[in-house]
Amino acid sequence: MEARALTLGAAVTALVLLVVFYYPVATVFVDAVFVEGRLTVEPIVSVLTSRFYLVDIFGFTAYQALLSTIASVLLGLPGAWILSRFEFPGRETLRSLTILPFVMPSIMVAIGFVATFGRNGTLNAVLGALGLPPVELLFTIEAIVIAHAFYNAPLVARVTTAAWESVDASAVETARSLGASPTRAFRDVVLPQLLPAVAIGATLTFVFTFASFPIVLALGGFQLATVEVFIYSRIQNLAYAEAAALAVVETAISVGLTYWYLRYEGRNRGSGQGARPQPRQSLWPDSWTAKATGSRVAIIGYGLVVLAVFVGPIASMVLTSLTGPQGLTLDHYLFLLERQQTGASYQVRPLPAIANSLRFGVGTLLVAVPMGVVVAVLTTREFRGRAAIDTLAMAPFAVSGIVVGLGLLRGLVFGVDAFGTRLQVTGAIAVVAAHAVGAYPFVTRNVAPLLGNLDPRLVESARSLGASRVRALVDIELPLVAAGVVAGAAFVFAISIGEFDSTVVLAEGSTSYTMPVAVERYLGRRLGPATAMGCILLAVTSLSFVIIERFGGRYGGRGGF
Repeated sequence: MEARALTLGAAVTALVLLVVFYYPVATVFVDAVFVEGRLTVEPIVSVLTSRFYLVDIFGFTAYQALLSTIASVLLGLPGAWILSRFEFPGRETLRSLTILPFVMPSIMVAIGFVATFGRNGTLNAVLGALGLPPVELLFTIEAIVIAHAFYNAPLVARVTTAAWESVDASAVETARSLGASPTRAFRDVVLPQLLPAVAIGATLTFVFTFASFPIVLALGGFQLATVEVFIYSRIQNLAYAEAAALAVVETAISVGLTYWYLRYEGRNRGSGQGARPQPRQSLWPDSWTAKATGSRVAIIGYGLVVLAVFVGPIASMVLTSLTGPQGLTLDHYLFLLERQQTGASYQVRPLPAIANSLRFGVGTLLVAVPMGVVVAVLTTREFRGRAAIDTLAMAPFAVSGIVVGLGLLRGLVFGVDAFGTRLQVTGAIAVVAAHAVGAYPFVTRNVAPLLGNLDPRLVESARSLGASRVRALVDIELPLVAAGVVAGAAFVFAISIGEFDSTVVLAEGSTSYTMPVAVERYLGRRLGPATAMGCILLAVTSLSFVIIERFGGRYGGRGGF
């Protein structure tokens, strides 16, 4: 039984994936080729041959994703340069903060950008105080691109910083000793080692922004609809065949890009291991040469941009939640209390939304963490077909929440006949299923690198002392990667609390709407209560992430994504 434990865990994980991911997604594919009971490719052909779909919808989606990727790379690379090449107090803390966008609910960030760039937002208030004319950035592509850069520039900075710190100082010193200038040494030695990391960050950014939903919905609306927003509008209009056809094409593009990313990451994984990193410079130079002064001025300028892009929207959301026409006020929070006490059953009330988010988060933890660990173990073993299994297991990473939500809605929520019985999965179970398949890849991506970098001699020693392969895994390997498991759990819980895409499709009244759904509902009516609910969502998300991270401290700190 012990020898078959890993096989059993893999089988259970595969069954869960089959039931709550592949079957629902297959349902979407079936809806795209079966119309009124007959097999047809007409919906997909109409998408692929329609100028409206190809140019206006997919073309605009790819265009904004490309602009968002360029903006994220341009904003993230200077951050990687500062974090990898300079030493200053708080550097490690600042580097850790690059993980925050992954746990910030996207609908909350969208609210922050509305509070910043809206007609009566913080930006126009500052411009008015300076005697400058107001600007209107809401419902423009610029607002969407800046918001996407908020999320993805830290990702680019994070992966590029890790690559920069893996550059062996000896190689740079050798190039310099052979007469290369600092610029030539950077171009010939350092840059080739950074480009793979930049490519990985850019690819992930493109995948994420191509499938972006709440940010585009809040900041662009239906007049700047991407594929995700248009699929959502088709679901609202009960045009399931059209929505399914769009989802099929979008999923094919996303899965293809994700497969390329996994292959490229696999080829570059482990590069730079054991390298002696280059020494960092002090942020305060010993002598203020022209070069040193110029670089420090650039760092200050970059810091101001970072404050505007990353701190500004969150600060604006908090400020808007505490202000009104007469100045500082708690009226928006009092509105939430009043809604809780007097709201009708069909209205969104804050306490059920908070309770639902927390219980869905716990349920998602119980499902996603074991799945993620099992997949991490499988994908770090040497066997034929490992790359294919890695891609199949990481498919939820590429398939958007809207597509998963649509599949669950059309499959398990509407019900399926099996062996003469009508099987249905609704309410909380459906939401947890959607959250779990979207979150477990983050556990895998935290645990797999740690497992892959373990010294195989540790396992060999345990095996030589009589331990089975599974016993060595449980007693040796998993304790050494516990930090990655805890970091993955922190991701899972925070992602579940902030998940909006599939939840807005599956939520059924007060029994399953969550805090992000409540924020979106309030935003459609009044900005003040929406920002107040957004601040509550921020507090709950941050607190849950900190608690799990602190709990994980006893296991040796954070894992890495």
